[in-house]
Amino acid sequence: MRRRPIVSLLVLGLAVLGLAGCRTSPDVAAYVGDAQITTGQLQSAVDDRLADPDVASYAAGQDAGAFPRQVLSLLIGERVYDAVEQRYDVDVTDAQISRRIGDLLGGEDEQTLFTQLAQQQGLTEDDAREIIRELLVREQVAQAEGLADLSDAGLQAAYEDAKQTGQQFELGYITVPDQATADAVAAQLRADPASYTALAAQYAGTYTLAAPQQRTLDQLPQVLAQPVQQTLPEGVFTLPVAETGGVLVGQVTFPPFEDLESSLTDQARQAASDAAQPLVDALRADLDVVVNPRYGSLDDGQVVEGDGGVVQILSGG
Repeated sequence: MRRRPIVSLLVLGLAVLGLAGCRTSPDVAAYVGDAQITTGQLQSAVDDRLADPDVASYAAGQDAGAFPRQVLSLLIGERVYDAVEQRYDVDVTDAQISRRIGDLLGGEDEQTLFTQLAQQQGLTEDDAREIIRELLVREQVAQAEGLADLSDAGLQAAYEDAKQTGQQFELGYITVPDQATADAVAAQLRADPASYTALAAQYAGTYTLAAPQQRTLDQLPQVLAQPVQQTLPEGVFTLPVAETGGVLVGQVTFPPFEDLESSLTDQARQAASDAAQPLVDALRADLDVVVNPRYGSLDDGQVVEGDGGVVQILSGG
């Protein structure tokens, strides 16, 4: 299984929050619809996180008030997505969250991930799981509203589309001495594509690939771009190339579904999340999210420092 980089979960999960209305109270950190996040709830949430030494170390390295603003952003997001689940009648389970985390890890140790998130982003395990929940909510909303298809049939359809558009392919090439030999090798490849490896070994050299490699059109040298495009999605071509001192026999094949399933799934999930975002934004606007100016203001999905003062980080315990 290929290794996937650990992405910034704050970027992955937090979406654009809207600021509207004029509700204010010194005891309320934020309003989300009819719900309130009180200053006491916010301070408790901050203290709980600072009880983790790794999170506390991260917070100590931030500007004054930055960590409470980060926590307030997370609390607002949680309540917005509770409302999204209710509005669209979707339900993300703990098991689904765990599976997605496993997918993101690609076989690496889960505890290592949570430690890194605490040290590098100030996120607890619960924070990480909540952000993944929000991502999954968007995907489920997109499916429920017919904006995406993450089913096996949908992935198969995406595979066929990718095949026809030549987004990705496997390319092998074998350089032989003359056109007559090239014609013979090309005929053998057309009759038996699996014979490529044996033929490549027979004509091994600087301008022969021992095995086909995955490529996209933008990765091709100029001399191969046109013949490959003309051959897609599958086929064999021959091309005299002066630099090689011979004739190149190219084999273009499309990877099997199993080889592309992971990337196709990632693309479909991202498309689903993007498709659902306007619906989330519309519901959030209905909720009239308002942040107490004492804590800052909302900017591109996060509570940032405003003109109302600086909130001090209190130590946990």
